[in-house]
Amino acid sequence: MNKIILAGRLTRDIELRVTNTGTEVANFSIAVDRRIKKGEEKVADFINCTAWGKTGVFVNQYFHRGDGITLDGRLEMRKYADKDGVNRTVYDVICENVEFPLGKGKAADSTQDFTELPPSEDDLPF
Repeated sequence: MNKIILAGRLTRDIELRVTNTGTEVANFSIAVDRRIKKGEEKVADFINCTAWGKTGVFVNQYFHRGDGITLDGRLEMRKYADKDGVNRTVYDVICENVEFPLGKGKAADSTQDFTELPPSEDDLPF
């Protein structure tokens, strides 16, 4: 099984392109914090992601650099030779589902005050 779930922040704005066949494709990268720290610094991995079709259009429309993002998808690996003939390997997450981590417009560390109301018999459905 090839399944990845990530939560992080966009490191740059989305690059949306359209293929020759008319399919939208969005490329972006996210920074995902590791649970371990190096001294007092957090350690992050920078992960390249690709979203195709409607998912790519959604990401391009609603996400920008610095925004939190949660996604799931699969890991793909590509091998190629660069312009100098050096063999390279690239890893990319192909996004299948993309979501706002806490809902649109909410900060990751936001808190809300709730007023607790006493129960009322009038509110019961029976």
